[in-house]
Amino acid sequence: MAAQCVTKVELNISCNNLLDLDATSKSDPLCVLFLNTSGQQWYEVERTERIKNCLNPKFSKTFIIDYYFEVVQKLKFGIYDIDNKTVELSDDDFLGECECTLGQIVSSKKLTRPLVLKNGKPAGKGNIMISAEEIKDNRVVLFEMEARKLDNKDLFGKSDPYLEFHKQTSDGNWLMVHRTEVIKNNLNPVWKPFKISLNSLCYGDMDKTIKVECYDYDSDGSHDLIGTFQTTMTKLKEASRNSPIEYECINEKKKQKKKSYKNSGVISVKHCEITVECTFLDYIMGGCQLNFTVGVDFTGSNGDPRSPDSLHYISPNGVNEYLTAIWSVGQVIQDYDADKLFPAFGFGAQIPPQWQVSHEFPMNFNPSNPYCNGVQGIVEAYRACLPQIKLYGPTNFSPIINHVARFAAAATQQQTASQYFVLLIITDGVITDLDETRQAIINAAKLPMSIIIVGVGGADFGAMEFLDGDGGSLRSLNGEVAIRDIVQFVPFRQFQNVEAEEAGHTGAPQTVIPSPQQHWSHLGTASHECSL
Repeated sequence: MAAQCVTKVELNISCNNLLDLDATSKSDPLCVLFLNTSGQQWYEVERTERIKNCLNPKFSKTFIIDYYFEVVQKLKFGIYDIDNKTVELSDDDFLGECECTLGQIVSSKKLTRPLVLKNGKPAGKGNIMISAEEIKDNRVVLFEMEARKLDNKDLFGKSDPYLEFHKQTSDGNWLMVHRTEVIKNNLNPVWKPFKISLNSLCYGDMDKTIKVECYDYDSDGSHDLIGTFQTTMTKLKEASRNSPIEYECINEKKKQKKKSYKNSGVISVKHCEITVECTFLDYIMGGCQLNFTVGVDFTGSNGDPRSPDSLHYISPNGVNEYLTAIWSVGQVIQDYDADKLFPAFGFGAQIPPQWQVSHEFPMNFNPSNPYCNGVQGIVEAYRACLPQIKLYGPTNFSPIINHVARFAAAATQQQTASQYFVLLIITDGVITDLDETRQAIINAAKLPMSIIIVGVGGADFGAMEFLDGDGGSLRSLNGEVAIRDIVQFVPFRQFQNVEAEEAGHTGAPQTVIPSPQQHWSHLGTASHECSL
């Protein structure tokens, strides 16, 4: 499955203290952007303009890149002194380069790095400054709508009305952009509040025509048109709860047949408000840090680590599915964590010296400092931990979820959006405390927190898919519903064809990482407001 583009990012480049390689003048720099997707081969994407006689250039030409949260996008910026008209760079003087990831640029908003030569040595005192801006109209329109006295299209009951919103494309065709829910058996429906992005609704053009159609829903798909009206956002935005805007719902066919026809009902826009919805980049570029925690399943169902059949068996090439999953997720997350210190825990094992079963023990066996230095540190802790424990059980998720939730709750009390917590749980699919885990997830859904569950091996992952309540259906035993979906489950076997190298692994399964944008869009109130 291909990763989905989160947004487009515009990169602005400047440099200072470039090497001067011209005898009678100053260098004439140009910046070339290279992209690396294979892990080996760089290819050129685009170039800036050439600036004559300048050792401190500010390039006006910017680079526009599709930004994927799920992917480690490796970039290289090469600076060249251009003294001829050829396209080839091989005959131009090389002034230095910088390698980084797009995630590093985005998370720092403006990244400053020293330029280095091909041999890795510093290119004098030269630096490159790369700033990032999101290119996106993130305005959304909030609607509250109702209708009265709609035509009855059903013989044995009343109409089941819903609304469709359409925008007009450049070729004059209408494109449906939103559909409300169906209100059963009601000629005076009140629809739930809903929102549509301004770009989707009218391309951001306040005066572009919007068509709204009202239909009577039929289960066989032959929905009957009740009526329609046209308007613009300029008009719609005048609606308020104190002063709603009303439109006659007109059925042209019925109007042509009946001279006494007035309308097929009235649609009332009770409230229409344009607001800005914070995106993932708004939070990251506003200074939000991701706090990454790993939880590893060390229960007996994984098999004896000494056996090649065990999911914890470290193969001759130094990897297993647990290690590969850690690399896959960690390589993406680490760019958004300033200190690169990640707590790593195990659960479901008997641990020394008393050999009691623990469901949230630090893999480095240091409760006061469970942090690992980078993704490599997590890998090293895992390797060192494995021979010292006894795989046991049961498989309880709730302790590790509640553990991270306590830190997320503490961050919430600070009245800041600067901390967001991501918990990665890697498991073989067997879960014992399902009810407690459901409640833990429902509680965590109120906090700045997301959970990634990676299922390794070939077990039945039905319980994991149940926890991944994409439809908002996750409920506790007492009927409490999760206010948002914070769990993303991925069965790792879907990506077993992806070769994973122990170090520097970037060929990660791209859909392992859910974008937090959907999670953070719920955090635009109270203590989680976006602060830019």
